[in-house]
This record gives sequence, C-alpha cells and structure tokens, in this order.
Amino acid sequence: MTALGFLYPGHSGEDDYPRIEQLLGSDIRVDLVHTDIGEDAHRVDALLEMGSPRRLEAGVAELRLAGADAVVWACTSGSFVHGWDGAHEQVRALARAAGLPASSTSFAFVHAAKEIGVRRVSVGATYPDDVARLFVDFLGAAGIEVADVVGSGVVTAAEVGTWTEQEVLALARAADRPDAEAVLLPDTALHTAAHVPALEKELGKPVLTANQVTVWEGLRLADRRVNAPELGALFTREPVVQA
Repeated sequence: MTALGFLYPGHSGEDDYPRIEQLLGSDIRVDLVHTDIGEDAHRVDALLEMGSPRRLEAGVAELRLAGADAVVWACTSGSFVHGWDGAHEQVRALARAAGLPASSTSFAFVHAAKEIGVRRVSVGATYPDDVARLFVDFLGAAGIEVADVVGSGVVTAAEVGTWTEQEVLALARAADRPDAEAVLLPDTALHTAAHVPALEKELGKPVLTANQVTVWEGLRLADRRVNAPELGALFTREPVVQA
C-alpha cells in the first residue's frame, strides 16, 4: 500500500481526491487533511497567509499518523505566490515538519509538464489577472514558456468549486492556443478529475489540471507510476506499475 498525504486548503474541490483514488485502481491510498485558509480570497496577501508555515504545519501530524509516504501542499496559488525561491523554502519547511518527501501543486505542474515533454503551454486560470501572471512568472522560472494566459477574475475558491463541466470546458477552450503543446488549469478548487478525458478530446492535446497533477506529484515522490488513462495523458507515461 502506498499512502499519499495531501494538505488541502478549506473546502471546495476536495471531492476530486477520492474520485482520483478510485480511478487509480491500485493499492494507492489518498489521505486528505484540510488546512485553515483564513480569508478565502485570490488576493496576494491572503494567499501568502494561506500558505504560511503555521497553517501548513498544523495538518502535518495527522498525515504522519496516517502513515503517509509523502506529503503535497495541494494548493497552486498558495505556493506560486511566494515566487520560485519562496515556494522552494515553503516545501523545504513542510518536509522538515513532516519528516517526509514534500512538494506543492505549483511544482507538480512543472514536473508534470516535463514528464509529458512539453515546453510551451497556455494557461486557463480562474484567478484575477495579477495572480494569474504570478503563475506565468513561476512557470517561466522553471523554463516553461507560456503562449497565453486567460484569467477569469474569480475572487474566492468557494465560487470556483461550483463551476460545472461546461464552465471548465469553456475556460480550457478560451485558453488554448495553436502553438501551445498543453493547456494548464491551475486551481485545486476547480473540479476536473471527471473531465480530463473530455478536455483532452476537445482540445486534441494534453490538459494538466491542479488536482490531477497534485496526486501525480504525490506518486512521483513515493516513486510510484500508475497507468490510469481516465486521468489523462499524464497517467499514461512509462514505466507502468499496476497492482
């Protein structure tokens, strides 16, 4: 049994995680601990506080007791808002507190893009434009070019969590560009686990979504590779490990 631990901010799109656990179809356990987000706002000051060490460390003990093999901060904006160096320090502090390999959703996007071999992407963000631009800067620091970014101006994760499949598809379509090798949807509040195949079929290219890459990152940290085509192109890479 491989146990993956996730620190998830508040309550919005967290039901993606048990869905993904079911789709993995192997001996993978997904453990989710909710962190206190403070103010629910896609605003830089609120996001910095959301990902502060005291808020993350509060959930670490529960994951250790659950026997997690790795821990991932399941929040994109609450990691990239710290910048490339700050996000690294955030993950290092989380690893020290947990005594486990650690990462965050922002780094998950970087590693997932490299896994599928893409260097130029487009971004469909639910965030306001200033926050979306910080994600573009983060990707740029990792050597990933962004063909275009579309922001939706949504202020709260709670609102994002109500989006329907059609709204998710519309965001992906709006963000897609002919020269983008993949489309990224960077918000763990967005329900996407059930929609990745439809998104990739619609756009004809890989689509990386926040909760999808977050679980994949946990598997990467635990040195597991699982073939699960229902979760998109990212989960069809070699080597394949099946229980």
